[in-house]
Amino acid sequence: MRCQRSCSIYSKHLLLVIGSGNRQERFMDGKLIIIAAAIVLATANMQSQKNEAQSATPMAGWPPAPAVKFVASTEKPFEQLMGEAMNLMHKNMHDAEYSGDVDHDFIAMMVPHHQGAIDMAKALLLYGKDPQIRRLAQEIITDQQSEIQLMELWLKQHGAKP
Repeated sequence: MRCQRSCSIYSKHLLLVIGSGNRQERFMDGKLIIIAAAIVLATANMQSQKNEAQSATPMAGWPPAPAVKFVASTEKPFEQLMGEAMNLMHKNMHDAEYSGDVDHDFIAMMVPHHQGAIDMAKALLLYGKDPQIRRLAQEIITDQQSEIQLMELWLKQHGAKP
């Protein structure tokens, strides 16, 4: 999340910097900004990997962490909600265990993928203004919920736990 905000701030400054000076200065400024952005992204990625490694290490004797659910709320900015929805979706997709059955594995990963779309659409409904996009978000919620139900039924019928 911190990176998304920082990158947004950098991109706003990038437009100001690139718009001023002569051609060679703009080219050099652009290269410096690209290098700075690469450093910021690499640092954020390393921190993310460190956090994942720490959270993946179970504490001896501690009960497993409760399942995390996405909660759309205007108490958080849109960007934070989207980041949380995507992070949860990616975590749940990566947590799906491979069974060796490609049909099962596909469905096991598509359920959290569809749930991620639902969560992002809920965030849009809190903040979105365009009627067409709001209608699209509502359709995504309806369609993806129906598809999740079908996928969970398939998993149940094929002896897998949803």
